[in-house]
Amino acid sequence: MTWLLVSLAMFGALTGYSKIEAERLESRFPPVGDFSVVDGVRLHYSDTGPSDPDRPVVVLIHGASTSLLDFRDNLTGLLSRSFRVISIDRPGHGHSERADGEWPDPGEQARLIHDLLSALDVQSPILVGHSWAGSVVLAYLLAYPEQAAGGVLLAGGSHAWTGGVAWYNDLAGVPMLGPLFAYTLPMTAGRLALDSAIASVFAPNQAPPDYRERTGVELTLRPRTFMANAEDLRLLSSYLEHQSEFYGYIRHPLLLLTGDADEIVPPWNHAERLVRQAPNAELVVLENTGHALHHVRTDAVAALIESFGNRTRRTGVDPDPPSPGADR
Repeated sequence: MTWLLVSLAMFGALTGYSKIEAERLESRFPPVGDFSVVDGVRLHYSDTGPSDPDRPVVVLIHGASTSLLDFRDNLTGLLSRSFRVISIDRPGHGHSERADGEWPDPGEQARLIHDLLSALDVQSPILVGHSWAGSVVLAYLLAYPEQAAGGVLLAGGSHAWTGGVAWYNDLAGVPMLGPLFAYTLPMTAGRLALDSAIASVFAPNQAPPDYRERTGVELTLRPRTFMANAEDLRLLSSYLEHQSEFYGYIRHPLLLLTGDADEIVPPWNHAERLVRQAPNAELVVLENTGHALHHVRTDAVAALIESFGNRTRRTGVDPDPPSPGADR
């Protein structure tokens, strides 16, 4: 009985601490843009740069464990000098809500983003997705072939992989035990391990010393966000096993940017396979670069996206769709 009381007291203390710290994080990193309700889901987005109908619109979609703040001090500022730039918190991340129930897979997230862009009167965007969000860009191009100008994948995930995900993402999916874990430990033990996790994402490059403060990455440790992020990571590979069968249908211009030293989303399993399937894909490999290429090669990445955007505006979409699975 004593052990049970002690356990309940510890659980209550950790849960209360997590709630207080989550509120403090949201005060430190408040919304930086606007909100729109799409099919009952409240999405947070920022909209910057010239709203000129003759200029391309670039849509930035963040990867796992981050939010739209991941682009704020790098690509958003540079690209908004030439383009209208819309950055979006994916459902369950940053300050966007996530509906209860079934997992909002990349296709569903693409649908929500499409409907948000339609509400903003964006007709033919260039979609830029980092890491996990590469799957969303590809899902969008497959679902709305006439309503996108092209796509850019920054170390983008495109294909299934072996080896699973980190143990805590699997644990978060266990009934009862997962929520118990998410509402107690990420805001405590997870914070202690965060610097090590950041270093592994940046390797072999160095993370900026103010990375945590600039990007608000700790927001991912909030219980509901932790659960959403774990679900995204846990279920993506099996989803991509099916989606990757259709990349031959993508007739849009595609720019695949990857780092030669990326061990998180290795080029051999993603970009190098995708470039052989999508007939209008172009692969650029950045030397001595890991997974966080838009942080460590910011000027080069921004210049490549800008050049791609200008070329895409001139050339448009290939009018003749390829056969599925076509190689190049």
